[in-house]
Amino acid sequence: MRTAVRGPHAATTAPEHDHRIAPAPARHGLRRVVGAAAALGAAAALVIATPLAASAHVRVAPDTAQPGSYAVLTFRAPTESATASTTKLEVDFPTDTPFSSVSYQPVPGWSTTVTTTKLKTPVKTADATITEAVTKVVWTADDKDAQIKPGQFRQFTVTAGPVPDTGKVAFPAHQTYSDGSVVNWTQPTPASGEEPEHPAPVVYITDTPPADPAVTDADPSVTATPAPDAAGSSDTAASGTVSTADAVILGVGIGGLALGAIALAVALYGIAALRRAGGR
Repeated sequence: MRTAVRGPHAATTAPEHDHRIAPAPARHGLRRVVGAAAALGAAAALVIATPLAASAHVRVAPDTAQPGSYAVLTFRAPTESATASTTKLEVDFPTDTPFSSVSYQPVPGWSTTVTTTKLKTPVKTADATITEAVTKVVWTADDKDAQIKPGQFRQFTVTAGPVPDTGKVAFPAHQTYSDGSVVNWTQPTPASGEEPEHPAPVVYITDTPPADPAVTDADPSVTATPAPDAAGSSDTAASGTVSTADAVILGVGIGGLALGAIALAVALYGIAALRRAGGR
């Protein structure tokens, strides 16, 4: 008999029952809002991750220098491992086109060792004959607190010169982690500019750097210091000018953060809308 009830009473109770279980359009709207927020969040993560992955190599900046100058070179070492910290960075200097003078900027919490080697074959330059040259600079963390943690990077700066009159100079680097693993940044970058998996840092002297700005850290606003004073290490040349590639990475990263903020706002709006619909 209850299923056969008809009349005004049945007509007024049914809408009240439907209202209490939340309207279907509101639920579908929430799904659409949540889906849009998730898509925006995923896009933000992709936008941020792509430039960071591209820049996560041991690099040198600036990547250009003038022959005969004393160049201020900064080696940037990010920690790519998610579980281990960087404990040591070794940079090899060339022996066929040597630098007769290399000095380093002290790094708090790190010890620095400069290795000078007698060359098997002396190298004649316009000014002198080089019989000994710096062949390696090693930075080692003094303790665990000084190590480069996952997601961090550190910069190591030297002054080197006179810059040899050659096309380009590679500085193979070796990055040691706290778990004992070593990453060798020694692979040459071809003229096409397409990076190998572990490219060696390169300074271009008379050769033209690769055209792709994502490949190098070339900074036209930073130039090598003049050569006349052999002891002249310049502090001003180490100013914090942002390179072209870093500027691109920074801009894309900010765009990714903006997408993430929009995703959060969309999600909050959807939740608020559902609450308003449920309170009617």
